[in-house]
Amino acid sequence: MIPGIVLTGGASSRMGHRPKALLPTERDNQTFLQRIVSALCQGGVDDVLVVTGYHHDEIAEAVEQARLPVRVVRNPNPQRGQLSSLQSALKVVDHPGVQAVLVTLIDLPLLSPSTVRAVLETYRSSGAPLVRPARNQRHGHPVVFDRLLFEELRQADPERGAKPIVRAHAAEGCEVTVDDDGAFSDVDTPEDYRRVFGRPLPQDDN
Repeated sequence: MIPGIVLTGGASSRMGHRPKALLPTERDNQTFLQRIVSALCQGGVDDVLVVTGYHHDEIAEAVEQARLPVRVVRNPNPQRGQLSSLQSALKVVDHPGVQAVLVTLIDLPLLSPSTVRAVLETYRSSGAPLVRPARNQRHGHPVVFDRLLFEELRQADPERGAKPIVRAHAAEGCEVTVDDDGAFSDVDTPEDYRRVFGRPLPQDDN
């Protein structure tokens, strides 16, 4: 089993503290979270965890209303950063039978199912400890971490994030070349939103 983990614990300060997970994407008006969950499920992930933090109540309510096929996990200390959310998820998913985890960020709402599928297939065929999409010397998401790295992730300093672990295992990992803008297009600011979707960030109704 390879559970999927979506990290949504941040404060979204650069988006005016609006929960990024609940922002609309394109004409279908699906939210970032709905698009990402759909991509993971279509890409072959059958157990998806959404890790919340600052906006837990709003995201949990939206998950319930949309009947998304996910489990919601709350990071009690989201101020410690993304790795602390991944550590919260590992506490829930790490049990016998779990080979690895596939991790993505809420910042990449246009991630495609084909990229998810390619990363999973590469992991299963290679057994590499780390698998991630790549294009033009850039790395994107989702990232698969083999269970051999779970303990390192658990013991790592959340203030430093997962990057030291990724760098330490990059040479023995696998890169999957993909032609998918959604695997690399982070949407962190209103300017990013306009660039990716070709329109201004919608006004907050609240």
